[in-house]
Parts: sequence; structure tokens; C-alpha cells
Amino acid sequence: MKQKIAFALIMGVITTGVISFTLLFINIGFVANFVVIWLKSWSMAYIVVIPLILVLGPQVQKLVDVVFKDPAAQRIDT
Repeated sequence: MKQKIAFALIMGVITTGVISFTLLFINIGFVANFVVIWLKSWSMAYIVVIPLILVLGPQVQKLVDVVFKDPAAQRIDT
């Protein structure tokens, strides 16, 4: 469980940072207070994303497992 939480925290920092920076740059450009706006947006995105990763992550993993299940392995299991 510690590894899943650590993964969510690290992945959240990277993804929210890159996406918030990119979208702000596209929408407003490098204005005088860009860094302040970006840090505020980044922190809000991070607060939203971490619980989503922790809650939805297991369901997404199950879906991926179903989609990519090896038919040969399924015959062996039954």
C-alpha cells in the first residue's frame, strides 16, 4: 500500500505540473505573474488528482488486466 501511495504522489506531481504548465502557457502565455498562477493551478490540480489516482487506479488496473488477459493463461487457470 505504501508503494501505491508513493506512486500516486510522485506521478501526481509530475503529471499535474506538466499539464498545468502547458495549458497555462497555451492559454495565457508568459505573463508577469505566470509562476504564481501556475503554482496555484498546480496545487489545485494536485489536490484533485491524488485522491482520483488512489480511488480509480485499482479499477483502471482491473480493466487493463481484463483487456490484455492472455487467453493461454486463462485456459491453464481453469
